[in-house]
Amino acid sequence: MRFELLHPADQIILIMERIYGYGMTTTSGGNLSILDDNGDIWITPAGVDKGSLTRKDIICVKQDGEVIGPHKPSSEFPFHKLLYKTRPDLKAVVHAHPPALVSFSIVRRIPDTRLLPNERKICGKVGIAEYALPGSEVLGENIAAVLAQGINTVMLENHGVVIGGANLFEAFNVFETLDFCARLEIKAKRVGNPVLLSENDFATVQSNQDLVVKSFQPNGYGTTEREIRREMCVFIKRSYDQRLFTSTQGTFSQKLDDNTFVITPYNMDRKYLDVEDLVRIENGAAEAGKIPSRSYKLHQLIYAKHPHIESIIIAHPPNIMAFAVTDAVFDSRTIPESYILLRNTPVLPFGAVYNDPDSTADVFKKDTPIAIVKNNCVIVTGQSLLNSFDRLEVAEYSAKAIISAYSIGDIVHIDEQKIRDIEIAFKL
Repeated sequence: MRFELLHPADQIILIMERIYGYGMTTTSGGNLSILDDNGDIWITPAGVDKGSLTRKDIICVKQDGEVIGPHKPSSEFPFHKLLYKTRPDLKAVVHAHPPALVSFSIVRRIPDTRLLPNERKICGKVGIAEYALPGSEVLGENIAAVLAQGINTVMLENHGVVIGGANLFEAFNVFETLDFCARLEIKAKRVGNPVLLSENDFATVQSNQDLVVKSFQPNGYGTTEREIRREMCVFIKRSYDQRLFTSTQGTFSQKLDDNTFVITPYNMDRKYLDVEDLVRIENGAAEAGKIPSRSYKLHQLIYAKHPHIESIIIAHPPNIMAFAVTDAVFDSRTIPESYILLRNTPVLPFGAVYNDPDSTADVFKKDTPIAIVKNNCVIVTGQSLLNSFDRLEVAEYSAKAIISAYSIGDIVHIDEQKIRDIEIAFKL
C-alpha cells in the first residue's frame, strides 16, 4: 500500500482503526493529526466515538483558524499546533493512552528500548514531559520543550505518550514499538530480571545491517507459488492482528523446492502486505527490485539442512520474549498441546543468528521445532504454513499462561512418565 498517496483523512482513519482495534486507546481517548503540505492541519474530532470514525468526521483546521468539518477539533488541538510550529520537520502526531505506556507514565518512567536489537533504533531517544492539564497551553509548552531538543517521542507524566514523525505511519510505527517495549518489560519483570543488550551487542547488530544479495528476474509464477503467496499473506496479517508481529518486524517463509522459497520483505507494513510484496529467493538470489528480510540467509540454511521443514517464522511476541530477555526458563510441559507442538525449546545466545548462523540452523531437528534466541527472537519451524503458525501461537499462549500462573501458585509440570505416554500416543 502506498500510504503516502492516501488523503489525510483516510490516513487518520486507517491508523485510528488500528490503535482502537488493538486496545491502544479508548472510545474518547487519543488523537491523531497530519500537517498537510499547504499548512492545513487534519485532526480527529472532539467527542466522537473512536470506534466508529469515518473520513467525514475528520476535521481540517486552516492556517487562518477556519474549521472545516461537522465537529469541533480535538480538545488537544492546541498542543498539536504548537508542536508543528516548534518542529517544522514533523508532519504527523500520534497521541494515545495504551495501558502499558500509561503504566510507565504513572510511575514516571520511560520503557527501556534496549531489550531487543531493533527497538532502540526505531524509537530513538525518548523524553518525558512534566504533567499539565490536558488541552492546556502549559501541556503544549511542556511537550514542545522536549521536542525542541530534537526528540520525537515524549512520555507524558500521568497521561500517555506523544510521538511526532515525518508521516503518520512513521509516528505510528514508533508508537506501536514503544508500546511493545512497555508490554515486554512489564511481562519480563513478572518472571525475572530483564537483561539489557550491551553496546557490543548493538555493534554486532550494526555490523550485520548491510544486506548484499544477488538478484534475478523470475521467468514467471506457477500456480503453486501463487497459492503459497496468497496463503502467506493471510497468515502474516493474522500474525499482525494477533500482535505476534509488529508493523515492520516478523518474518514468514515457505519453501517451494530444495533451492527456492518465498519470504516476507524488509521493513514493509505487515498489516497490508500483498502477494506482489513477497520475495522469491532462488539459489541464494532475490527477486529483482525487492529487498528480502535480513534473515533470509538463515532461512536458506535451515531449509538446506532439514528437508522435513517447509515453513519458518521468526518473531518476537511479548509473552514468549519475556523468557528471552530474562533468565526465567520456558518449559513446554504445561499442557499436552504445548509439549506436543513445542517439545524441547532450547535457548540460543544473542549472537547466534549473526555470528554462527550455520550452527543455529543445525538446531532444528525433528524433536526441536522451535528455539528462543536471547534478547532477539523466537524461531519456529513447521511442515506447513499452518503448522508453523500454530506453533508460534501455542508458544505465545503457553508463555502467557505461565506468566499468569506465576501470580496464583506454584507451577506443576507434567511428570516424566506422563510425558512418555504423550510421546507414545502421538508418535513423537
